[in-house]
Amino acid sequence: MLTILVLGSAAGGGFPQWNCNCAGCRRARSGDPAARPRTQSSLAVSGGDGRWLLLNASPDIGQQILANPALHPQSGVRHSPIAAAVLTNADIDHVAGLLTLRESQPLAVYATDRVHGVLEANAVFRVVNPDLAPRRAMALDRPWVPADAAGAPFPFEIEAFAVPGKVALYLEDPSAAGFGSVAEDTVALRIRDRNGDGEFFYIPGCSAMPDWLADRLRGAPLVLFDGTTWTDDEMIRAGTGSKTGQRMGHMAMSGPDGSIAAFAGLGVRRKVFVHINNTNPALLDDSPERAAATAEGWEIAHDGMEFTL
Repeated sequence: MLTILVLGSAAGGGFPQWNCNCAGCRRARSGDPAARPRTQSSLAVSGGDGRWLLLNASPDIGQQILANPALHPQSGVRHSPIAAAVLTNADIDHVAGLLTLRESQPLAVYATDRVHGVLEANAVFRVVNPDLAPRRAMALDRPWVPADAAGAPFPFEIEAFAVPGKVALYLEDPSAAGFGSVAEDTVALRIRDRNGDGEFFYIPGCSAMPDWLADRLRGAPLVLFDGTTWTDDEMIRAGTGSKTGQRMGHMAMSGPDGSIAAFAGLGVRRKVFVHINNTNPALLDDSPERAAATAEGWEIAHDGMEFTL
């Protein structure tokens, strides 16, 4: 059995974003119950043995741990049920939380060689002592079993695979094709209970739905998918940025090339949007965009959401 906690459901900056005065952020800041605040994107998954594996380490991880008693210390003077973390890319909203997890606590960190190279090149991440937090390479395109820092395996397996996306903003090379992006820059995860009792996909970043990915997701019991923007030019029209969703490496939810249309007919039993930008009107419970997504069978993730498979 798998238990999945949505620790954070917003994109970088959270909702409300600290410096954003858009209509949605104003509503969230005012306490409007239809504009529920959200922290930055991260999940935790457990196979029922008391240990948890993080899927990305949000800058808000301290707040997220506090909000989820299952992640609190359980015994002794120092303890954490968080035993490992898997990083799907090198984005700030997915790696910065490692710095909070630096307090001499054993923690295995899994990532692609590309992401590990980014961490190694930045001296600040050395505070996450590799003697206590071993950095392990994450294989692509084949199942593997994650383990805690001591080597004890989790009761589930992971298959990581590259999906269309883009290199992290701070690593962009303006002179290179695709800003220097490579396949390992954006990774999706399929997590499956080793007893065969349940599985799900976690894809917090994705810029397109090629046929091979649609075939891979067809009939899945649960997919948590990139929901950054509602329309591709949303941030430009809102006056909050100069880039489209595609330029940032994300599919829009709506439109003929959007994720709602891409998932139509795939027979996915439960479809949940995660990594949702503060400008996305689907965050608002009473918006037409939320109603449209719901009518197509989608759920909008919120912090504290829980799934059992």
